[in-house]
Amino acid sequence: MTATATLPLNRIASRIQSIDVLRGIVMVIMALDHTRDFIHYNGFFYNATDLNTTTPALFLTRWVTHFCAPTFVFLAGTSAYLMGRKMTKPQLGVFLMTRGLWLIFLELTVVGFVFWFDLTYSLIALEVIWATGVGMVVLAALLFLPQRLILAIGLLILAGHNALDGVSFEKGTAMDIFWSILHRPGPILITPTRIVIVMYPVLPWIGIMILGYCLGELFSRDFDAAKRRRMLKWIGISAMAGFVLIRALNVYGDPAPWSVQKTPLFTFLSFINLIKYPPSLLFTLVTLGPAMLLLSWLDGQRSNWTQFFIVYGRVPLFYFVVHFFLVHLLSILLLLADGVSWAQINFQNRTGGVMPNHGLSLGMVYGVWVLVVLIMYPLCKGYGRIKNQSRSQIWSYL
Repeated sequence: MTATATLPLNRIASRIQSIDVLRGIVMVIMALDHTRDFIHYNGFFYNATDLNTTTPALFLTRWVTHFCAPTFVFLAGTSAYLMGRKMTKPQLGVFLMTRGLWLIFLELTVVGFVFWFDLTYSLIALEVIWATGVGMVVLAALLFLPQRLILAIGLLILAGHNALDGVSFEKGTAMDIFWSILHRPGPILITPTRIVIVMYPVLPWIGIMILGYCLGELFSRDFDAAKRRRMLKWIGISAMAGFVLIRALNVYGDPAPWSVQKTPLFTFLSFINLIKYPPSLLFTLVTLGPAMLLLSWLDGQRSNWTQFFIVYGRVPLFYFVVHFFLVHLLSILLLLADGVSWAQINFQNRTGGVMPNHGLSLGMVYGVWVLVVLIMYPLCKGYGRIKNQSRSQIWSYL
């Protein structure tokens, strides 16, 4: 029997099913956050993790979705490594460079529209698609370095970027704009009527993508599956243990220290209340640690429920754009059903037309979330079928 014949089915296929399942899971969870933003009563106008105003249910509804962006970007790096098995490094570099630039373009155009429904683009938010695109461009430039050096760069960024939290520059200067793009979120005034908000400063996301790329080596065809699962498990356990230890010290790893609160539950919420913009070291450890444990457990799993999530995980860009449009559209329909006239809805008010003092209860938000996910299933399945049947390289960008 040949070595290839002894490999599990998901190792022979052109895609790694466990990666697609995990990506699908986080894509489904991500829809909960966007549904809460647009559909929950005043969802666009509060901070769900503000311990002074939130409730445990609201906090945890927001907190659980923190797992999505780091896992999404990390797996994009892993997928880049796996694509490299079928390409030369120059070919992979060209693909990552062009796809990264394409994602940045989509963020500035298509994604910007589905988020704000504003054709004047008076507000442009640079979020996860932008960060993923920049990460791919940077990764393309690093490909020709030794693998261990690439890993060291990723670890250095992850562990060290919070040391830069205190760095700042004079407002409005070129260095201030550069620093907003690299490390500190904030607005960039383009014209008096047009503003760019950097929600995802790229430095830590680049580090996360680099580490995802390096992890791809564990999924090489000649890598022992049992050893891979053990390594993923211990990486996950180590990340979570590191989070608990560093967080308990309360001196580094996140700009917002935890503190004793009015109840033990809220003290626990303070302990896990971490900075996402940009993702701190502790934020990354507490999100990617469980993701690695789940990836270890999913390796070799094959059942109806995994196939359900694979449908979403194989078309992440399509899912992201269409589900965002759907959730936003539902929020506008709810306004109209609530007696708001079309003329009253202002899509240039930098809230996507969403208005205060409207929306549904948190329980009903969960129902809408399930509805959105189920509506997306046949759309993603049909799109995935078309994509798989085509041999055109253009589908690699879609």
